[in-house]
Amino acid sequence: MTLFKTLGTLALCAYALTGIAQTGAARDYPNHPIKMVIPYAAGGPMDFIGRTLGPRLAQSLGQPLVIDNRAGAGGAIGTDFVAKSAADGYTLLNTSSSHASLPVVSTSLSYDPTKDFTPITLVANSVGFVLAARPDLPAKNLKELLADAKANPGKYTFGSGGVGNVMHFAGEFLASSADVKMTHVPFKGVSQSLNDLVAGRIDFVIAAPTAVLPLVKAGKLKALAITARKRWSELPDVPTIDEAALKGFSYTPWYGFWFPAGVPLEHVTRMRNEVSKVLEDPEIKRAFAEQGFATVGSTPAEFSKVIADEIAMTKKLATRVDFTQ
Repeated sequence: MTLFKTLGTLALCAYALTGIAQTGAARDYPNHPIKMVIPYAAGGPMDFIGRTLGPRLAQSLGQPLVIDNRAGAGGAIGTDFVAKSAADGYTLLNTSSSHASLPVVSTSLSYDPTKDFTPITLVANSVGFVLAARPDLPAKNLKELLADAKANPGKYTFGSGGVGNVMHFAGEFLASSADVKMTHVPFKGVSQSLNDLVAGRIDFVIAAPTAVLPLVKAGKLKALAITARKRWSELPDVPTIDEAALKGFSYTPWYGFWFPAGVPLEHVTRMRNEVSKVLEDPEIKRAFAEQGFATVGSTPAEFSKVIADEIAMTKKLATRVDFTQ
């Protein structure tokens, strides 16, 4: 009995020491820089979010957030990198609702959007995407564009940040809703698609306001409509798609942060709380609003539901659209 008691005591001591070590590790987090992976080329909405929140989070966390743009395969390359990173809280994925749509159109992905990631928080909702066309597009408005597309299947091309990207889904959702056929042209990121649009090599994009607004104001693109249910204050003369051509149409992408699966709950909670605090700052809210975002700062559980709902929606759309490229 004495031996058993001794072994039991040692086991309890080991358990207690493990708990103390874990608590100490949680208090020590973070103790070196955190990598924020954006799975698209620089210049898109995730860049704005990362570069706006990064410095403020660095102050509150006591460590810098280093932005790492890993573009390619519609966001799959950078996302896969995060999925396979150590579950220590030092690699963070900063992406959009394309995280939930890409797996629907690409069954060969080497990661699972839910099983291989730990949701941290829904950072922001878009105030809607802007449908921006090349300035010399003959159609004067969206109604004319869709009427011509109906009469000439496949005539019009729209660009996106890659297959399964939110820009891709926005275009396919528009085409499906209007019952027209348009040709998708994927790029490695929003900036490349806009470059080709300005050059006149594609007809339009449906992209984040922060990306197209400067080009619209400079007269390099013309805005035909916005995908939200209400107009955007920065482009008050641009109608919603609901107003312009398709009653009931609405498409509002979102943006969030994830860790790889298995990151300790203490680290997830710490990161979520710090992000939420920063998002409550009036200056941050104003900066986001000016760029077409409404800040959120959800709990991981709330964010998980948003992701599940998005996957369900995109699966439904995929049954009506041929996403093969």
